[in-house]
Amino acid sequence: MSDIPNKEDELAGTEQPFVAHLVELRDRLIRAIVAIAIVAGVLFLYPGPAALYDILAAPLIATLPKGATLIATSVISPFLVPLKILLMTAFLVALPVVLYQAWAFVAPGLYSHEKKLVLPLVVSSTLLFFIGVAFCYFFVFGQVFRFIQGFAPKSITAAPDIEAYLSFVLTMFLAFGLAFEVPIVVVVLARLGFVSIEKLKSFRGYFIVLAFIIAAVITPPDVVSQLALAIPMVLLYEVGIWAAQIFIKTTQPPADAPVADS
Repeated sequence: MSDIPNKEDELAGTEQPFVAHLVELRDRLIRAIVAIAIVAGVLFLYPGPAALYDILAAPLIATLPKGATLIATSVISPFLVPLKILLMTAFLVALPVVLYQAWAFVAPGLYSHEKKLVLPLVVSSTLLFFIGVAFCYFFVFGQVFRFIQGFAPKSITAAPDIEAYLSFVLTMFLAFGLAFEVPIVVVVLARLGFVSIEKLKSFRGYFIVLAFIIAAVITPPDVVSQLALAIPMVLLYEVGIWAAQIFIKTTQPPADAPVADS
């Protein structure tokens, strides 16, 4: 008999697990899309796309002169812009379900100590992103719009375009949502061994400068929004260093059993 292995025998049984993983991935994606679609349907019925835009525009409307409103410079904008906001809101509301589906797909292939690392990061990163968006909407928008309107000449009537406002809001939401992920980045870098806690502590001064540079590039050219982004980033960097020390202790892999002498 020949000792050369048969390629068909080597590959036997490998197709089915791969196909099973693809089927599971498809099912997870479908569940995530269905969750977003259900939330979108509910939001479409109540409060509705137009009401969602009114809620999003409320911080700006509150700072405009009495009687001033936003305008639409495109014929189709009054339809498309509220629809985009509806889909964006549906995705954010359904984000926990989407992340759970991603977690359920990868969790079976992780060790117990890896699960201790990934699951808290998924949950905390979601919460921090929402906190960043909420901080931007409830605090930053009001301060920024009042600051900008305070510099507007009396001869100018402010009437922002709804598409431009949506673009501005999405940029700010993304900037603050990602900025609030600083602790997650710090924890991951320290836990994976890319940088030590001592290096992170010595990098404090450089990070402060980096945070203000990022804030100056991303936010509008006003002091209020730049400080509102840079200062939380600096504080969250310190939170990340503190959390990294705890994470490194609690998510270490189990020590290997000693090998017995023969």
